[in-house]
Amino acid sequence: MKEMVCTFIGAIAAAIAAAFGGWTPALTTLIVLMFADYITGFMVAAIFKRSPKSELGGVASTVGFMGLCKKFVILFFVLVAVRLDGVMGTTYLKDVVCIAYIINELVSLIENAGLMGVPIPAPIVSAIDILKQRSGE
Repeated sequence: MKEMVCTFIGAIAAAIAAAFGGWTPALTTLIVLMFADYITGFMVAAIFKRSPKSELGGVASTVGFMGLCKKFVILFFVLVAVRLDGVMGTTYLKDVVCIAYIINELVSLIENAGLMGVPIPAPIVSAIDILKQRSGE
C-alpha cells in the first residue's frame, strides 16, 4: 500500500512538473517566495494586527482567500508562458514571467517585513534592483 501511495504522489508531482516545463531555479524561487509572502502576510494580520487589507488590521478570511486566488493566477500565467514557449520554440518566456512575479513577491515581502518593523538589509534591496533591471522594469 505504501508503494502505491508513493507511486501515485510521484506521478502527480511528475505531471505537475511537466505541465510547468520542469523545475527551473526561477520557478522554485517563485514558489518559495509565494509561500513566504502568504505566511508573512498572515503574520502581519494575525500577530501584529497591522494588515492594511482589513478594517481592523487583523485576519480576514476573505482577504486570505483573495491572496490564495492571486497566487493561483500567478501560477496560471506561468503555465501560459510555458505553453507559449512551446508554440514559439523558445525556452525563456517562462523564466521571464517567473522573474517578473519574483520581483512582485519580493516587494510584497518587504512591505510585510516593514509592517512588522523588520529592517530590510541592503543586499536584499540591491538584489531586487538587479532583478528589476533583468526583467526590464
